[in-house]
Amino acid sequence: QVQLVETGGGLVQAGASLRLSCTASGRTFSTDTMGWFRQAPGKEREFVAHISWSGGSTYVPTYADSVKGRFTISRDNAKNTAYLQMNSLKPEDTAVYYCAAVSSRIRSGLNAPVRYDYWGQGTQVTVSS
Repeated sequence: QVQLVETGGGLVQAGASLRLSCTASGRTFSTDTMGWFRQAPGKEREFVAHISWSGGSTYVPTYADSVKGRFTISRDNAKNTAYLQMNSLKPEDTAVYYCAAVSSRIRSGLNAPVRYDYWGQGTQVTVSS
């Protein structure tokens, strides 16, 4: 059974940092694209970042414009874990954050939640002003 478990959410003040972790089990994710999405109350789930395997030991990150320069996505395949380092947090970053995974066979449309096969349960991030 494939599982993704997110940890690391919490309540912080604006300008603070948090690091989210997503640990996968039930399959090997080393070549999968790992993505982070978020969903605020009353809004649709939106893309935050993904990191895709491009061959060998090379992985390519992609970010939403709203988080570029503040968030960093990374992965540790030995631990089957993906991370989202979030710096300079803003109140508008408040949301439930989800990690997701999809096979490397899927190469396009990776900003869309519908492209992902596996999802975690989400972790709440709240940023106060």
